Amino acid sequence: MVKLNAKQLRRQTANSKQLTARNEIYIVLDNVLDTYNVGSIFRLADAVAAKKVYLCGKTEIPPNPRIKKASINTTEWVEWSYKETAIEAINDIRLTINDIQTVAVEQSKKSVPYDKFEYKLPVCLVVGNETYGVSKEVLDICDGIVEIPMYGINISLNVMVSLGIVLYQALGNTNSV
Repeated sequence: MVKLNAKQLRRQTANSKQLTARNEIYIVLDNVLDTYNVGSIFRLADAVAAKKVYLCGKTEIPPNPRIKKASINTTEWVEWSYKETAIEAINDIRLTINDIQTVAVEQSKKSVPYDKFEYKLPVCLVVGNETYGVSKEVLDICDGIVEIPMYGINISLNVMVSLGIVLYQALGNTNSV
């Protein structure tokens, strides 16, 4: 395998086969404000071959130079759309995708450890604002809430890191990898 530098990575393009082979994974960003996180989540979405990313509320949208840089151009081939609210995005997904499982990645009294949850495809994973998390209204309509146990002094992980951990757990549990 040849290691590519950052400039070479940004020049990558997707061929039609890569564009059509997608897992039944949908990602909803509920007011994620940091453009680095948004761009990195596009990279994650591409890495797991997610179907679509929904950018909601105050989340910045492409084209944005910081998103483009962090995403390494994956915004060019990862399907995405903007919705006013995460509730609107989830409702739209539920109208078009039968039996979709909606799971929030959040610390909550109702959450279970991410590795104990039974994921099934199609799945919609919701992540929230870096400070306030997933909104209560969204948590109320999710089928499940998962969290990553924290053993150190810090009580949380970066939104993109948390999503990456849960995405790969969900893929492993559904044998889609």
